[in-house]
Amino acid sequence: MSDALLSPNFLFRVSAPVQYCASLGKSGEMAWTDAHLLPCFRAIEGRRTFAKIYAAWHESGLALAVEVSGKAQPIWCRDSRIEDSDGFQLWLDTRDTHNIHRASRFCHRFALLPSGGGPRLDMPVALALAINRARESPRPAPAGSIRLSRRPVPTGYRLDAFVTSAALTGFDPVEHPRLGFTYAVIDRELGWQTFQLGPEYPVGEDPSLWGSLELVR
Repeated sequence: MSDALLSPNFLFRVSAPVQYCASLGKSGEMAWTDAHLLPCFRAIEGRRTFAKIYAAWHESGLALAVEVSGKAQPIWCRDSRIEDSDGFQLWLDTRDTHNIHRASRFCHRFALLPSGGGPRLDMPVALALAINRARESPRPAPAGSIRLSRRPVPTGYRLDAFVTSAALTGFDPVEHPRLGFTYAVIDRELGWQTFQLGPEYPVGEDPSLWGSLELVR
């Protein structure tokens, strides 16, 4: 589909269920199955998908994994050049508000990179980033409140993340069991994969363009 045409995803509000996992409260780690796989609504436009995204939740936080395959080149990441790096960018709104065009204090943006940190640039990196044009910013994510691990897979990598509730202003799955959500898997070799709308729309700064995650038991 031509980028000049209106994306069909622009006409609908998309959402996906996320399963509860009791063991996350102890380990922050997951044994991922297809039951945890999130849909990629961008695929209905005929876009290529090269990553699988998994999610699960617990009162103590949100677990996610991205598995990228199909690479012939090594990953390239620098914690000083986030926008140029391979990795996973994540936007969350703990109030799932779709009638605002500028981010509130409940809106978050995280960059999760499979490498680029540490003295040898081989450690995964998690950063909380500002959202352009935001009306307010969430409280700063405390050190250690996002846990990352990376493992190689054939022709790619898998990055596991546990975003604890301490990193998420307003996270309350009982009172607010829906999260505003979108993501971008960015790869210098393979391109972009997004949840529903691509970079031709201002999804990085406009929460009204985000989809939703439904936190279900």
